[in-house]
Amino acid sequence: MPAQIVGYALTLLFGVAIILVVAQAYFDLRPLMTQQTDVFKAHTVTVSKNITIFKTANKENIYFDERELGKLEEQEFVKDVAQFNSASFSTSAAISFGGQRMSTELFFESVPDRYLDVQSDEWVWDSTSDFLPVIIPEEYLSLYNFGFAESQSLPVVSEAMLSQVTFNIFVEGNGKSKVYDSRIVGLSGKINSILVPESFLLWANREFGAGDKNRSSRLLVEFNDATDERIPAFFEANGLNINQTELESGKLSFLFKIAMLFVFVIALTIVVLSIVFVVMSVNVIVQKNRSLFVNLYNIGYTSRQIARFYHLTISIVSVVVIVVAMVMAMWVRGLYVGKVDAVFSLSGGAWQLPLMAFVLAILLLVVYNYATSRIIRRLVGE
Repeated sequence: MPAQIVGYALTLLFGVAIILVVAQAYFDLRPLMTQQTDVFKAHTVTVSKNITIFKTANKENIYFDERELGKLEEQEFVKDVAQFNSASFSTSAAISFGGQRMSTELFFESVPDRYLDVQSDEWVWDSTSDFLPVIIPEEYLSLYNFGFAESQSLPVVSEAMLSQVTFNIFVEGNGKSKVYDSRIVGLSGKINSILVPESFLLWANREFGAGDKNRSSRLLVEFNDATDERIPAFFEANGLNINQTELESGKLSFLFKIAMLFVFVIALTIVVLSIVFVVMSVNVIVQKNRSLFVNLYNIGYTSRQIARFYHLTISIVSVVVIVVAMVMAMWVRGLYVGKVDAVFSLSGGAWQLPLMAFVLAILLLVVYNYATSRIIRRLVGE
């Protein structure tokens, strides 16, 4: 029996430690897959039509009509479709410093707020407001710092510095004009466009532009599963352009989850096999001492009393092993948290580990109590 107990303890320790590490890693890394990084974010991509020589002759062909939108929304692999709203009026920005004034023409677009990867309390606008918040792509700042500023011997600008710069936005159309104070309130790593609140753009199109009519040349499409093999075939057949790297992000998320599930199943199999092993060992020992247990039962001992020694022995070993496995899992978590925190900020502690260990201990105790009691009852014919 001692050899069987040692073998059981080692296999149980190995299996439970892997289960706890994998489960805790999932809880720790789940925010990264859903909130903090585009690598694991929802399967949303930007879609446009392929530009061909025929479309350059007739610009109307680059816009999506209702039939094309409906066809896309009907696909089983598509979860949601949103349009880029484009400004149909002229806009420009101007800034003054050092006694000099610089201005440039701009274009504005908007998307539903649920697709934004920027959170800002200033991202609000109504018709009484004279302040217009703006979001620009991260690439714009990178191009300035590592391209334009370098070639022109200008100072580089951080995101914090950029958010402090105020400038004027001039809006003009339909014989009307208006000036807004403006500031860049965030940088988008996902949407490559100059964005303003959708409430402003819809209002301004009616006030200064072509009214409620909106023609979209780009769409935001969210997939149920970015690894669906039908996606590339559909977009190629319909002459649509899609950023393949964004699909690769969805595949990476899928592979990450599959890998964690695979390791979890292997660990669970090891635990189950260790349980089967120790129960079979108890059964063999009981069969070898059949006459002793039957005599004990005949002189008044109950099956529960006879099984108590084996139940207590296995239970104590199991609880000690689970506690050791929990300590090992905490140590492993400390190793990967130190690495991940250098890139992403992990929120929350490891409170799930003691809870999972407690649940596993209770389940094992229930299983062993039932198994040992049943073996003895069958032996004595109770």
